[in-house]
Amino acid sequence: MTRDGSRTSHYDFELPVDRIAQFPAERRGESRLMVVDRSTGEIAHRQFGDLEQLIPAGDVIVLNTTRVFRARLLGVRDNGTPAEILLLRSLGESMWEAMVHPGGKLKPGRIVRIADDFEAEILSTTERRTRVVQLNSRIPIEEAIEKYGHIPLPPYITRADEPDDAERYQTVYARESGSVAAPTAGLHFTPGLLDRLSVNGVRRADVILHVGAGTFKPVDTEHPADHVMHEESYILPARTADILNETRSKGGKIWSVGTTSVRTLESAIDDDGVFREKSADTRIFIRPPYRFRAVDRLITNFHLPRSTLIMLVAAFAGYELTMRAYAEAISEGYRLYSYGDAMVVVGDGAAED
Repeated sequence: MTRDGSRTSHYDFELPVDRIAQFPAERRGESRLMVVDRSTGEIAHRQFGDLEQLIPAGDVIVLNTTRVFRARLLGVRDNGTPAEILLLRSLGESMWEAMVHPGGKLKPGRIVRIADDFEAEILSTTERRTRVVQLNSRIPIEEAIEKYGHIPLPPYITRADEPDDAERYQTVYARESGSVAAPTAGLHFTPGLLDRLSVNGVRRADVILHVGAGTFKPVDTEHPADHVMHEESYILPARTADILNETRSKGGKIWSVGTTSVRTLESAIDDDGVFREKSADTRIFIRPPYRFRAVDRLITNFHLPRSTLIMLVAAFAGYELTMRAYAEAISEGYRLYSYGDAMVVVGDGAAED
């Protein structure tokens, strides 16, 4: 059977467990960088700091400035057994939508005690089986979450969060709190690299997309079109729209830092190809075949098999080249996933198209 990226099973690959990065590189910015040229099909191996040699003056990098908050709350039920609540989004009035564990035990009316002065009451179950919880605290809720919450590391990082994660699982340009997962391609950037890019004439444009837990949800249908995509909110500011339109008018390229920036840009661009200030929710599912209108280059990490994220990369780079790049990353000893190494896709069109 021909593997062309049209089926979910086409995105399976074997990954040795020791290639899943459990910790970030010793120093931020020292990860490896795979350079994938979708025009020629060539693959090269460099360091992330070499990015300043790859992005020419007049181009623009688009950064997602969302900030990860301490969304993971660990506590106990009335009988003293452990329970976990992962906050997803605020519903106002100290109410939150959340994922819970153990799901079968945390029914409406149950209480999870997180600290002596902080607890969560399960109010209801949503249509998608998440919970609506009421947070109660003697101090402001935001302070309680910051004081008692944990950094929500991805499920494939099989260790508890440590103090260093509060800084390393966050981009250096993170500002607006609201994500339960980091826009991981941005974790490699240092203030020094951003400064050097600016000095070189590379512009910067910021967007916001608050990353939800659905980013880790595998596609569990054989036909990707049957997958129910998670919803995330985004903001494309007026200043960003101006920078992107100016860049395009002068022949410059738009480099998306991460799949979250891709989803924002491809959701926000108007039918006439113009960027305008916009704030909305998106369920966009980018997979082959897809015609990109907003993004010219992609900086990304390596993603889970059968995920919507690897499908997005395949739509941009071409399916065959993407899977070949992943196979080479594994054979060359790259570290994968959130704390792992990076890939940049350059060139003006998929080699196999």
